[in-house]
Amino acid sequence: MKLNVPDEVKNICLRLEKAGHQAYLVGGCVRDVLLNREPKDWDVATNAKPEEVQKLFEDSVYENDFGTVLVKVDSSSNIQHPTSNIRTIEVTTFRIEGKYTDKRHPDDIKFAKTIEEDLSRRDFTINALAVNFAKGKFDKIIDPYGGEKDLKEQLIRTVGIPEERFNEDALRLMRAVRFATELDFKIDLNTRRAVEKLSGLLEAIAKERIRDEFIKIIMAPRAAQGVIMLEELNLLKNIVPELREGLGCGQNKHHIYTVFEHNIRALDYAAQKDYSLLVRMASLLHDVGKPKSKRGDGPDSTFHGHEVIGGKMTVKILDRLRFPKDFIEQCAHLVRQHLFYYNVGEVTAAGVRRFLTRVGPENIDDLIKIREADRIGSGVPKAVPYKLRHLLFMIDKVKSDPISPKMLKVNGEDVMEIAKLEPSPKVGFILAVLLEEVLDDPQKNTREYLEEKIKKLNQLSEKELKQMSERAKNVKNEYEQGIEDEIKSKHHVK
Repeated sequence: MKLNVPDEVKNICLRLEKAGHQAYLVGGCVRDVLLNREPKDWDVATNAKPEEVQKLFEDSVYENDFGTVLVKVDSSSNIQHPTSNIRTIEVTTFRIEGKYTDKRHPDDIKFAKTIEEDLSRRDFTINALAVNFAKGKFDKIIDPYGGEKDLKEQLIRTVGIPEERFNEDALRLMRAVRFATELDFKIDLNTRRAVEKLSGLLEAIAKERIRDEFIKIIMAPRAAQGVIMLEELNLLKNIVPELREGLGCGQNKHHIYTVFEHNIRALDYAAQKDYSLLVRMASLLHDVGKPKSKRGDGPDSTFHGHEVIGGKMTVKILDRLRFPKDFIEQCAHLVRQHLFYYNVGEVTAAGVRRFLTRVGPENIDDLIKIREADRIGSGVPKAVPYKLRHLLFMIDKVKSDPISPKMLKVNGEDVMEIAKLEPSPKVGFILAVLLEEVLDDPQKNTREYLEEKIKKLNQLSEKELKQMSERAKNVKNEYEQGIEDEIKSKHHVK
């Protein structure tokens, strides 16, 4: 049979065969090749023991208990697959696995004699496929569990009895959803029932493993359908139970969907636009705080402060799933800031500068994407492109203006030298007051003006400066105070 396989993979199989060993392509790469998809990884199974594999490949590593040798290859000259970016090929000895007492790892692993024994331990039939390499070429497909048929019928089905497979490794509960989401397949009825029945086993799985599967679902083109499937199969309660609080939670006249449906539709928009993981996650979680902030019911219900509550909830959710600290902070910041008000002629240039100060110029693009997802996901989208274009115009107009203490013509050292101060909170208070003046009028950002201002401010007490600093901080919330509160109250917007 003719398969589109990289030369470096063929060469590994050829070397194993010449040494008298069996070689098979196995698992996900076979599935993807049969689906005309580019495999992310290429795995080889063999009857050769790990030490025999290492003798054949000098540039290899064997540091695990699973019989897998990592063979390093140089794919820089690969013409057929110039973008395959292969670094290592996994060459694994046929193996069978013992009981899974902890629902996560096999208690013991033994080497097997045949490829059929090896395939018997696989999770789903579409992953229990192998292709034999013989006489210098790929020969035939080994398919003891009907994986080819399931591929044609677009079906996710376990190898053997579903309950047994899921009891071995409970993460397979999520993997069933993930494969169905990525491949746009359906889950076999018996497999589906077993997932629903055993969903609680997911509690035994390390959060890092759950996180990784969740990311793959979120990054799939059909991410929204994947999250819905997690809910349908009782899995979401063990991953992001906070999202479930939006089930049946109605909104106001600006939304025709419940909070849960709205969040899902926002994710769907972000996925269809192929946005980053950060934007997709923030879109999914942007209104997670609404159920806790809801006041009233029907078309006049309000959700004041849901963005603040949602930001805090986002931190807890992502921290529980062991996301990196930087990612958590970025995502929570976007959720916290997604509710911004902008209307042409109602917000000044100074207001735009304060908006940039609060949000950060580097976050504007992502924030606009989340705002689009929010509006499209409402069911009655009112995102007026002109308003967003005008906001971007205003941002571009003021982008060179000072919007942070670092952009002032004086710094903390200057304040201490001019005011004859030691390092203290007073220095920070003075800088905050200076920045507020410059935000209102960038032309004041000259060293001469600021030096004179420092001398005057230094005559005030630390308490007075602190109060001025706090007032300046409150002014920065122009988008959420004053104009916005009045308009939100008038129109019952979220």
